Amino acid sequence: MFEKLNLMEQKYEEISQKLSDPSVISDNKIYSQLMREFKNMSPIIEKFREYKKAVENFEEAQEILNSSDDKDFKEMAQAEYDDSKEKINSCTEELKILLLPKDPNDDKNVIIEIRGGAGGEEASLFANSLYRMYTMYAESKGWKQEILNANPTELGGFKEISFSIEGNGAYSRLKYESGVHRVQRVPETESQGRIHTSTVTVAVLVEADEVELEINPADLSIDYFRASGAGGQHINKTESAVRITHIPTGIVVECQDERSQHKNKDKAMKVLRSRIYEGMLKEQNDKIASERKMQVGTGDRSERIRTYNYPQGRFTDHRINLTIYRLEDLLNGNLDEVFDALATADQAEKLASQEY
Repeated sequence: MFEKLNLMEQKYEEISQKLSDPSVISDNKIYSQLMREFKNMSPIIEKFREYKKAVENFEEAQEILNSSDDKDFKEMAQAEYDDSKEKINSCTEELKILLLPKDPNDDKNVIIEIRGGAGGEEASLFANSLYRMYTMYAESKGWKQEILNANPTELGGFKEISFSIEGNGAYSRLKYESGVHRVQRVPETESQGRIHTSTVTVAVLVEADEVELEINPADLSIDYFRASGAGGQHINKTESAVRITHIPTGIVVECQDERSQHKNKDKAMKVLRSRIYEGMLKEQNDKIASERKMQVGTGDRSERIRTYNYPQGRFTDHRINLTIYRLEDLLNGNLDEVFDALATADQAEKLASQEY
């Protein structure tokens, strides 16, 4: 690991010098690329230099302890020795984490798809609760959200809803949410107070742009139709809804949320690109999954990841055995504790499988 860090420090110094070169400064593309690389390396190099300083202090203190007969001097050296040893250990652990491969998608925007599963109308109502939870979390981060497609029910739920969340680091926080979410509560329509269990499926997709994923127009089948949904909206009067089929993969995307056929097509293409990109990522993740026992972040939609128990006010994430008795608070979007725990568990598992 430290040999790798020494080479990285050399490269860091080289980049630093290049960033002062007028010919590099005048080339926006090269300058931006080097600056991004420099910025990404900075936390690692700063921690490595902190580690090297601790090693230097440790060795000096050790030398004094071995050679000096002065009692007071040795006491000071012993304190420095102990502090430096502790610093070396903490820096080593932090460097291991900093050297973990960074998910290249972490800073990207996301598209979240929520679908009611088992439980009929109760599942649709809970789909709305999850949509509210994620959008409230996004608001707390100052992120922007936009509905891409929605299929509402008469009672205020969603059979399905797709929406985008735009903000720095959105994927890094929300990527662990894919899977089956189970809710246990007494429905308003239940006269005898019996608890019902329903399920909702969540899929979190990386928002892929046109540069990353070029789609051949010849591979698309596009249909236009009249939108449908609760309330008989104005959009039902014209063929503004769009259905796009990607022929090679069989992926079908519909969008009917906008009045404009053109806007619906743009939104549908955004979702289509992200679903195709997700398929590509899944192939990569499947290869990794064969080598890793615990997959916190694979995004398997068929896996039951969480239970929301209303009578007990209990929130349980089954992947990491996390239970919190503040269900209402979490449903109001205060999810950082959960996301931190999931990220830490995933990080710990990666560290366990990492070779240095």
